[in-house]
Amino acid sequence: MDEIDVPRYFLCPISLQIMRDPVTVSTGITYDRKCIERWIFSSKKNTCPITKQVLSNTDLTPNHTVRRLIQAWCTLNASHGVERILTPKPPIDKTQIVKLLNDSRVPQLQMKSLQKLRLVASESESNQRCMEAAGAIEFLSSIIKNDSFMAIEGSSDDGFELTRASDEALSILSYLQISVAGLKNLLGKHGEFIESLMQVLQRGSYQSQALRLLIELGPLGRNRVKLVEADAVFVLVQLLLDTIEKRACEMILVVLDQLCGCAEGRAELLKHDAGLVVVSKKILRVSQLASESGVRILSSISKFSATSNVLQEMLQAGVVSKLCLVLQMDCSIKVKEKAQDILRSHSRDWKNSSCIPVHLLSSYPY
Repeated sequence: MDEIDVPRYFLCPISLQIMRDPVTVSTGITYDRKCIERWIFSSKKNTCPITKQVLSNTDLTPNHTVRRLIQAWCTLNASHGVERILTPKPPIDKTQIVKLLNDSRVPQLQMKSLQKLRLVASESESNQRCMEAAGAIEFLSSIIKNDSFMAIEGSSDDGFELTRASDEALSILSYLQISVAGLKNLLGKHGEFIESLMQVLQRGSYQSQALRLLIELGPLGRNRVKLVEADAVFVLVQLLLDTIEKRACEMILVVLDQLCGCAEGRAELLKHDAGLVVVSKKILRVSQLASESGVRILSSISKFSATSNVLQEMLQAGVVSKLCLVLQMDCSIKVKEKAQDILRSHSRDWKNSSCIPVHLLSSYPY
C-alpha cells in the first residue's frame, strides 16, 4: 500500500490497524471485533482499554456507520493499494447452534453437522461462547463417550471410509476456549469422559487434541486425582516412551507436571518402571518447555516423595547426572535454579556417589 493517511477513527485503538468489523462496547468506544474479543474473553479483562472504565456488560454492538465509512474510503483509495474491506458475517446466534446440535443427533446428518460446527467455532470467539451457551460442550462430550463410527465419502476403494464422529467432536472441543464452569462440567460425576480421552491417547489418532483438553482440565478442582485414577500417568508415560514428536512430548510433560502436583500422581509416576527415566531423558533433548516441565516434575518428586529408595532410584537411573548436566548446559536461569535446588536438597545422599561421572560431579553445587 502506498503512503496514505488513514483517518484516525478508522483504526482500532488496540491493534492500530484498519478495523474490519468495528463494534462498540458499553463505554461508547469502537474497536475491531477480534481485538476487543481477545481483550475481554481471552485476556479476561473487564475494562475498556481506552477509558479504563469497568464494562457494564460484554455486549459488542456492530458500528455499521463506521464500517460503511471505512468500506467507502477503501474503495476510493483502491488505486493506492488499499485492500477492500468486505462486510463481515454476523455472529451466529443460539437458535442456529441449537439447530446444528439437533441435526447432529440424526445419524445421516451427524458428520456434516459436526463439520459445520467446527467451521462455526473457527470463525470467532463469540461463536465459541454462543456454542457453549447452547449446550455444545455437553453434547460433544456425549459423542466422544459414545465413540461411534460413521461412513462418509472418502478415498477408500469403495468410495467411503469409516470416520469417528467422536474424533470430529474431540477436534471441536479442543478448539473451543471453554469457560472454567464448562471445564468443570465436562468431566461429570462418573469420569466416563476421562476414560474416553485415555482411549483416544492409546489409539494414536487425535492425540494432540486430547492432550490439549487434558492441559485445560488438569488444574481444576479434583481433576488431577480423577485423571490419576483413570490411569492417566501410566498412559502418558507409555506415550512419552514411544513419541519423538516435539509438540507431543511438550504437552505430555506439561500434563505429567500437573499430575505430579498431587501425591497420587507422584506415586503413579514412581510406580512405573520407566517413569523417572523417561522424564529425565527428555530434559535437554526436546525443547526449553520440555526441559522446564521435566525439571519441575523431578522437583516435585524430590520435595514430596523423596524416600531413601526413591533417592537411590534417581541416582541409579541417571536423573542426578542429568541434573548436573543441566548446570553445565545453556539452559534458562529458571531451569538451572530448580536443578540446583534439587541437588542441594539431597547432597548428603548423592554428592559422593560413584554413579555420577567425574566430569559431571564437578558441577555439583555446594
